[in-house]
Amino acid sequence: MTDQRIIIEMGMGNDLHGMDYQKAAARAIEDAMRHSTLPIFQSIDMPHTEMRVQVTVGAQAPDSIDTTALAAQLPRGRATVTAVLGGMNVANPETGDTAVIATAAIEAFLPSQSGKWKLT
Repeated sequence: MTDQRIIIEMGMGNDLHGMDYQKAAARAIEDAMRHSTLPIFQSIDMPHTEMRVQVTVGAQAPDSIDTTALAAQLPRGRATVTAVLGGMNVANPETGDTAVIATAAIEAFLPSQSGKWKLT
């Protein structure tokens, strides 16, 4: 059976002084999660484990991100996290600090619900 995407949410996170890409990525995921809720699980009596969650995080140093640790922090579904080149670094020449900005897209998929229920 083919999965159907039921939601996509975007978020942004940063680490202003530590150049910590992991922290910025985690904050981007948290920001995206704060923008959504999925009441469908209670409405159709489906366990959240039926949901596949696919997260893409963009940062200037994607190899420095522990995607397994980020996936373990997601509260629902069967999650995978992929890190790609993206986000932004903003240098402050006066202090030498570099602000790290990461972006995240969270996509949630369910098995096809075609014919199983309808909204009234």
